[in-house]
Parts: sequence; C-alpha cells; structure tokens
Amino acid sequence: MAASGAAAALPPLDAPEVSIVMPCLNEAETVERCIRKAQDALAQGGLAGEIIIADNGSTDGSPAIAERAGARVVHTSVRGYGAALRAGIAAARGTYVIMGDADDSYDFRAIAPFVDELRAGHHLVTGTRIRGEIRPGAMPRLHRRLGVPVLTALGNLFFGTRLSDYHCGLRGFDRAAIAALDLRATGMEFATEMIAKAALNNLSLVEIPIVYYRDGRSRASHLRTWQDGWRHLELLLLLSPNWIFLYPGLAMVIAGLLGIAWLLPGPRTVGTIGFDVHTLLVSGVAIIVGVQVLTFWLYAHLFASSAGFLPLSRFARLVFRRFSLRAGLLAGGLFGILGLIAVGASFELWAEAAFGELDYQIALRRLIPGVVLVALGMHIFFASFVISLLSIRTR
Repeated sequence: MAASGAAAALPPLDAPEVSIVMPCLNEAETVERCIRKAQDALAQGGLAGEIIIADNGSTDGSPAIAERAGARVVHTSVRGYGAALRAGIAAARGTYVIMGDADDSYDFRAIAPFVDELRAGHHLVTGTRIRGEIRPGAMPRLHRRLGVPVLTALGNLFFGTRLSDYHCGLRGFDRAAIAALDLRATGMEFATEMIAKAALNNLSLVEIPIVYYRDGRSRASHLRTWQDGWRHLELLLLLSPNWIFLYPGLAMVIAGLLGIAWLLPGPRTVGTIGFDVHTLLVSGVAIIVGVQVLTFWLYAHLFASSAGFLPLSRFARLVFRRFSLRAGLLAGGLFGILGLIAVGASFELWAEAAFGELDYQIALRRLIPGVVLVALGMHIFFASFVISLLSIRTR
C-alpha cells in the first residue's frame, strides 16, 4: 500500500496507540528483519500498533519486501533521512511514534520502556548509546570519541538539556507534540532539530540506555562523517541565536564601554604596558561592532519566530511589543546629535590652536567618542526601519 507523505491529519477514532516508523533507502538486506522484530514487540507488549516504512527512493526492492512483511509503505520524493522520517511521521496514525533505522542497528523488540515513558507523560523519549552498550563495530571510533560527545555537549550548552546522545536514531515521542514543532530538516540533522526544538518549547525529555548493534548491511552507511557532522553543527548554531549574536555582542559592548570609561580621562599604565588613544579607538570599534551584532540578534529572533523556526523569547517579545519606529528614529537621532557635539568639541580645540599643529592624543580623546556616537546613531536610525518591517508579521 503506497501513500504520499503530506501534512499530518487527525487520526481516526480506531487509531493505533503506537506507530513504528522506519526510514528506508535500499535496505533490502535488513528491512524485513526489522519489521519482524517490531511485530514481535507489538505482540509481546499487547500494543495496538502499525509499522510504517518511509521509503526514500529505494531501487533494490525494499518497498515490496516491506509490504510482503506486513508493513505500510509511504513514499517521498524528497531525498534525505529527515525527509523520509517526516513523511512517515505525517502518515502515522498512532498516539505515539517510535522511530528507528531499518538497518538492524536497533532492536525494535526493546521499545516497551519507550512506550512506558510516553504513557507516563514524557513528550520525547530518546535512546542513548553512550550510556547504554555499543557493540563492537557498531560505531566508528571518530563518532564515539569526538563527533557524538562534542555535538551533544554543544547541544546541552545551547539548549539547557542534559542528554548524553543527541544523535541516537531510536526514539519515541508524542506524535501531536512533535508535529506542533514544525520540523524542517531533510538530512541527518533532523535528529538534532527534534531535540533542540523540543527543549526550546519546554517539552519533557528523557533518555533510555539501549544496545547499539552493528548494522546488517553489506554496503557502506549513508552517513557522511564530515558533511553530516557540519550540518548538525550548523543547525545547532542556527537554532541558538543567543550564542551566535547575543552573548558575543554583549561582551564586545561591555568591554568597549569599560575601555572608554577607563581611558577617557587620560592614558593608563599597567605594569610596563601603556594604554592610550589607540586602545581607546579599539574600544570604540568594539562598541560599534557589538551593537551591530546585537541588532542581528534582534533580526534573527524576529524573523525566526515569524517563520515558525523558533519560539519567541520573553525578552524579544517584550522588545517587539514596546518597540516603535518613532522611538527608534528618535534614539538614533539623539545619539547622532550627541556625537556631533563631541566631534564639534574636538573641532573647537583645533580652532583654538588656529587650525595649526595640535596634540593629537588630546584631540582624539574627544573625537573618538564622538565618532562612535555618530556611528551608533546612524546604525540605530536605519536599523529601526528593518526591525519595524520584520515585526509587522509577528505583531
């Protein structure tokens, strides 16, 4: 039976409790074995369930094998691990979905604890190979020692989770809760997006240790170490604008303000090292760049929230609720005027010297803050138009 992966519809009244979804691309060697194990799990647990094979363009007869084994086959023309899972999940009718690869690296007979945790109220239950058991040859050393730990640590840092394995492919989740996240990834990074968005939306997550087996295929894995690793990292960064923009921007602005406040009265010496107008100039540039980065943070928050890519943070929601174009233009104009006054003071100093030779350090100590204020004023003035345009849809 073939269907097209589309938007998820409301399940019928007699919908199964559990839908087991397996992405499949040329898994003729293992797909039937996985289906049999899933059937055993449903029978042993007394679960009302269905098995869905989300085919991603197989040419080795995998779909026909799956149908003969009793699974429902869903086809999608969009290539990629995430695309296949999205099609399978969209076609699922169960209250809960268990997803796992069709390469026999996961034992579907071990899904009972996942269902128990879902029944207990957790929205997402993910397996952990790191805290479980990894059989010999199941995971390359580079993935086990570097890829999975590093990317998982970054995910925990960015999204406040406490997981040990962001990339385990055996998971269970509440179908309605995950559908509401509007997952977009089409590749291997789908696994990261699911956890990240679940955490951002305050869904309940829990891990279960599992056994990870060497897959039963005679061909190479679809996973591309460096390309897929980068896609995971890229998605982590895109889903965490605070770490890309907010924290670096604040650090630059604070450092710049401290530098200007310290050096504005005059040169300073720390030990044998002297700090003067050159450091003052660097501090001014740090403030300008930092404010620009913070503006990018506002842009990112507003665009991502209006596009449904990220939930709007409380602080950003407050900014956009209170922000007005008029206030932005007035603030930009005020900064510009203050800056021109400071620049005028340095010009006045030059005039007092009959436009002749001038102590450049004294002049720059007045000129640099003025130029910084003028630059900030212009930036705020024009950025206000962009923020107003982006905030229209959100409001």
